[in-house]
Formats: sequence, C-alpha cells, structure tokens
Amino acid sequence: MKEITVRNVTFGTGIPKICVPIVGKTEEEILCQAKQLGDLPADLAEWRADWYKEWEDIDKVKQIAEKLRKILGEMPVLFTFRTGYEGGASEIDEEMYGTLSLAMAGCKAIDLLDVEAFRNEKIVEQIVEAAHVNGKKVIMSNHDFSATPSEAELVRRLTYMQRMGADMAKIAVMPQSMQDVITLMGASLRCNEELSCPIITMSMGAMGSISRICGEFSGSAITFASAKIASAPGQIEATKMKYMLETSIKA
Repeated sequence: MKEITVRNVTFGTGIPKICVPIVGKTEEEILCQAKQLGDLPADLAEWRADWYKEWEDIDKVKQIAEKLRKILGEMPVLFTFRTGYEGGASEIDEEMYGTLSLAMAGCKAIDLLDVEAFRNEKIVEQIVEAAHVNGKKVIMSNHDFSATPSEAELVRRLTYMQRMGADMAKIAVMPQSMQDVITLMGASLRCNEELSCPIITMSMGAMGSISRICGEFSGSAITFASAKIASAPGQIEATKMKYMLETSIKA
C-alpha cells in the first residue's frame, strides 16, 4: 500500500490518522466546532456540508470553507457532502451533487474531496478528474447502513474505487453480528495487501467499534472520531480514540 501525504499528514503508515467531523447546521456552529478542534488530537477535519442548512448556496459554502482554512491552519480539510441515500443529513439529486462537488474540487481551501463511488459514473469521473487537476486528493466512499456485504463484495467495491481513480478508498458497513465485523476486517486486510491506494474501512455501531481502533492491524488508514456530535453510529470521542490507538500499539 502506498503512502499519501497531504500538508503535514502522511496516510497509510503508522496508526490510523484521526479525522474529526464538523457537523454544524449554521455558519456559526460550523466555525465554533472548527475552533474546538485545536483542543483535540485530530489529524484532519472533515466538513460534513450536508448538515449545513444553506448548502445549496455554493458561494456561501466556499466562503465557509475559506474561513475553516483560516481557523484550521495547516490541518488537512476533507470536504464531504454525504447524500441521504448513504446516510447523510440532506437529500440531493445527481446534477446538484455533481455541480457542488465540481465547485469544491476547485476550492483552494480544501485538500481532500469525498466522492461517493456509486453516484452516476460519468459524474464521478468528472469530479475525480477536476479534483486531481486542482491538486486535491479523492476519498472515494460507500456506506451501507443496513448490512455487511460478503467479503468478496467488499473487496469488489474497494477495488472498483481504485479503478475509478480514488487516492483512498473508503467503505463503512453496518454489522448484524460479530461475524460481520470479522468479515469487514478480513476484506480490509485483503485489500491492504492487494490494492495500491490506502484504504479506510469501518464496521459501524457499538458492535463494530473494534474496527475503528485496530486500523493499523487491519490496514485502515483513517479512523473517524467525534468531538461532541457523532456523524455516524459508533464513533468514539477523539481523545478516547487517541488513547486507545496508542495503548493498543504499546500493548
């Protein structure tokens, strides 16, 4: 697995890097949460723009991204609009998803762009190309909040993401049993060995919490942890996450 460096953070080596989501509904909430990240062991910030109530105003979205950059300094910023189809806070059609993503691909304030793998294929290709032309890294993603596919299907999806131009490939699934958690981790181990791009994998909910902690062993390059408000089921508070990551390695 190759390493990827964004600003001062290298992904794909050592313990998983901690990503803390910003999930404010208003500009004030968003900027307030960003300021709090300075007190947390966060390696990168994810702005979940689908939570922002004025996300349809692309100029305002860009302006907030620029303000986030000033607050966060050299911390890498991941821009994510999680669609309702994949568990996000807002509904968005394919055309608007493409328009917003393409606009943010050209925004100098962000470093990484989340692209959902199974949106319209032509739109995905356009977004990936625009992101790369503008020096952005693409985290291609897929989320299943109802079940955990087979190991073969998980591997197929992550492999597809790499083929579509992902700089990092991410998948998050919901376990119905501990065997599902093991299935996810098995797919993660396999892809860590077979793919050239770093991967990000997690089993959601309380049952899947172990997958968020043991990324160095299963091959996951990033783990998502919360400040105060979790953006997905099973997220652990960032300070606790840092402690568990470091103590698990020492053990």
